[in-house]
Amino acid sequence: MSLAVIALNQILVMFLIMVLGFLCFKLKIINHETNKKLSDFLLLIVNPLLIFNSYQRDFNKELFQGLLVSFVLALVSHIVAIGIAQLLVRGKANKDLPLERFSCIYSNCGFMGIPLINSLYGSEGVFYLTAYMTVFNLLIWTHGVIMMTGQRSIKAMFKTLISPTFIAIVIGFALFLLDIRVPEVLYRSMDYVASMNTPLAMIIAGVTLAQSEIKKVLFKRRIYLVILMKQILIPAVLVLLYYRLPLNPEIITTAVLAAGCPVAATGMLFALRYHKNHLYASELYSISTMAALVTIPAVMLFAGLFIR
Repeated sequence: MSLAVIALNQILVMFLIMVLGFLCFKLKIINHETNKKLSDFLLLIVNPLLIFNSYQRDFNKELFQGLLVSFVLALVSHIVAIGIAQLLVRGKANKDLPLERFSCIYSNCGFMGIPLINSLYGSEGVFYLTAYMTVFNLLIWTHGVIMMTGQRSIKAMFKTLISPTFIAIVIGFALFLLDIRVPEVLYRSMDYVASMNTPLAMIIAGVTLAQSEIKKVLFKRRIYLVILMKQILIPAVLVLLYYRLPLNPEIITTAVLAAGCPVAATGMLFALRYHKNHLYASELYSISTMAALVTIPAVMLFAGLFIR
């Protein structure tokens, strides 16, 4: 089965879970306030545990070298995305411009990337993906928060660096380097909670989408501009930038797919948290997730032409 077909199957599964969230709101099982609490739980508890557990594996020199390469590719990928967003996503009078640029830069590399990469490359691919997730989280809690809040003070940045996600990254990476594993009972407990990551994110997306007027959403041209930049242009540029490098194709493809995932669910969660236009954020997230049914298989087909 080709990578494009495997990716399409996984996206269909996630889309059906999003439909469940949509129905839960319409049937009054989940309301706006409950959704806000679920968002906080996902952002502050589930996501950090997911990242921490991804580092819980035996130290291996080859894996470590691959991880370092993945870190470099992840950093370059984000720099490219930031540059493209700044150059091509414009609008002086657009109050949602920071949210649109945020959406172009930051991808759903954890919520969607993990199950996709796991279905393509297994646990080793997910391990390399943790490098992208680490860079993503370091930037999203610094550069991303600054974009959303407009605060550039050292104090504001320091607050983000003591977030649960950042702490999980530091402790998890340190334990991997020291080859230390937490007790099995503790690991399994955290793993059960971390496994809620994808379904909970998709339910939240569905609930939030249910609060918007879908017919109007489908005709918002700015959403399609973001999708074009985020899910087509940026991964295509990265494929052309990376494919000649003498690296493991699995590492390159993982970096490209992570960058080409739909708009980050964190943008929707941050919009709720920092009192931004959370409905527009959910529209960007939901429509880009639906568009991924086409864009991710297309990116995989394009990548397959160059990365071998």
